[in-house]
Amino acid sequence: MAGNNKPVAPKGQQTIEELQKRFEKLNTQKIQAATKLETATNQLQELQKHAREKYGTDDLAELQARLKAMQEENEQKRAAYQDTLQRIEGELAEVEQRFATTSSSGEDPS
Repeated sequence: MAGNNKPVAPKGQQTIEELQKRFEKLNTQKIQAATKLETATNQLQELQKHAREKYGTDDLAELQARLKAMQEENEQKRAAYQDTLQRIEGELAEVEQRFATTSSSGEDPS
């Protein structure tokens, strides 16, 4: 095997070249992780700023409590709206019934 100058490490051990490649790969992963962390940190800070500007706080527990209160208020308004529509439909049906009854008997509906 003349001409093969690649170093050979004993079984279970790596050559310096293999170790350097491993180090380079790990270093690249470290840099990528640091970049992702920086991006995530910047996004978090922007979202916190937005929350403070819009809701007066960036405290997650307080924001969740406000959201729950808003949802409960919306549900109350929705239920009241539904009740109002049902009442109006009922009153309309009564008026239509009276009109139909008076029209068929020839009476004045007013």
